[in-house]
Amino acid sequence: MYQPYPSSGKPVEPERPPAPPSVLNAVKLMYVGAAISTVSLVIALIDIGGTKDAIRKARPSLTATQVNQLNTFIITLAIVSGVLGVALWLWMARANGQGRNWARILSTVLFGLATLDLFGVINQPKTVLGLIFPVLTWLVGAGAVYFLWRGESSEFFKPRQLV
Repeated sequence: MYQPYPSSGKPVEPERPPAPPSVLNAVKLMYVGAAISTVSLVIALIDIGGTKDAIRKARPSLTATQVNQLNTFIITLAIVSGVLGVALWLWMARANGQGRNWARILSTVLFGLATLDLFGVINQPKTVLGLIFPVLTWLVGAGAVYFLWRGESSEFFKPRQLV
């Protein structure tokens, strides 16, 4: 005797059509953003050796223990923020590629925060290398957000009717 496959009774989400070229371009740019962030993190970690000297120069009144603690904090912050940045790029690439509208909105908000951060970076004295990566990352984010909000992308992100 035939028995139907058990069902949870919940409606099934219809299959989403393939992502249009604009979304695919945005996702590719997000992967580029993850790569740039990874390279930036590696360079920051390679360059971290001069941090103690920079701390001593900027704050000569600190004790050796305080310099070590501040150096450890800066290294930890660099690693955590670098890994978090890479993870956010990868997460947004995946979610946007799947047509999740919340991810398109969150990507736009993160780009807004990156824009504010860029103003802070530009206003701080930096080496050329310290300016290239934030500007390059911002440009990649601008391109990704542009592609996410194109007309053909908006159609892809529209909610599907449940069956």
